[in-house]
Amino acid sequence: MPEPSVIAGLIAVVFYGLTCALQWRRLRSDRISRSLVLSCGLVAVLAHAVSAWEIVREPNGYHFGITQISTLIAMAISMLVLGSSLRKPLDNLFLGLFPLAIVAILLSLTIGSSFPTTSLGPGSGSHVLLSVLAYGFISIAALQAIFLSYQNYQLKHGHAGGLLTRLPPLQDMEAFLLELLWAGEVLLSLAIVAGVFFIEDVWNMEGIIHKSFFTALAWLLFAVLLWGHHRLGWRGTTMIRGTLTGFVLLVVGFYGSKFVIEYVLS
Repeated sequence: MPEPSVIAGLIAVVFYGLTCALQWRRLRSDRISRSLVLSCGLVAVLAHAVSAWEIVREPNGYHFGITQISTLIAMAISMLVLGSSLRKPLDNLFLGLFPLAIVAILLSLTIGSSFPTTSLGPGSGSHVLLSVLAYGFISIAALQAIFLSYQNYQLKHGHAGGLLTRLPPLQDMEAFLLELLWAGEVLLSLAIVAGVFFIEDVWNMEGIIHKSFFTALAWLLFAVLLWGHHRLGWRGTTMIRGTLTGFVLLVVGFYGSKFVIEYVLS
C-alpha cells in the first residue's frame, strides 16, 4: 500500500487541478458556484498539509531539503491565499499558485535529498515557522504584483474588457499588495530575529552567509518600498518592480545556498 504522503499528495494534486479547472470556467461564465471552488481548494490544501507533514517529519527530526521545504512553503502559500479569499476576491490567484503547488508536491514525492535531518526546539521551530509564513506572504505578493502589472498594462492600452472585468478594481489590487508586503516584512523581520537569537552557532552553518546577504537585501528593499509608498506616494510600476525584485532576491538567497549544499557539494 502506498505511503500516506503519496496518497495525500495525489489527492491534493487532483483537487488542486479540479479547483483550477473550475475557477477557469468561472472566469468564462458564472455557472460555477464559488463555494464549490473553495470547497475543492480546501480539500486540496488539507490533503497537501498531510502530505507535507509526512514528508518533512522523520523519526529523528525534520527533513528540510529543497523539495521537502518547497512543498511545505507551497502548502502555506495555498492555505494563506485560500483563507484570504474568504474576505477578499482573490480566487484568480488560484490559477497561478495551485499549479505551482502541484509541481511542488510531485517533486517532493519523486526527488529525494541528502540534506541531514534537523531537530527543532521552540526557538528554532519558531524561526522555521516564521520563515515559511514570510516566504508565503511574499510569494503571494509577487503573484499579486504580476496580476497588477497585467491590469496596469491592459488599462493603459485601452483594453477594458475580458479578464479585467473579473479582477477587483485597481485601487483594491494595490491595497492588497501593500497588505501582503507589510505582513511579509513583519514576518521576515521576526524570522531573522528568531534565527539570530534562537539558533545555536548560526553563523557557522553552511550557506548562511549567502542566504543572510540576499535576505538582508530583500528585507531592506521591502522596507524602502513601504517607506516610499508611505512618505513619497510610490505606486504602480515602482511597487510592482520592487516587489518582484525582492522576491527574486529571497529565492536566490534561499534556494541558491540549499542547491549548492545539497547537489553541488554533497
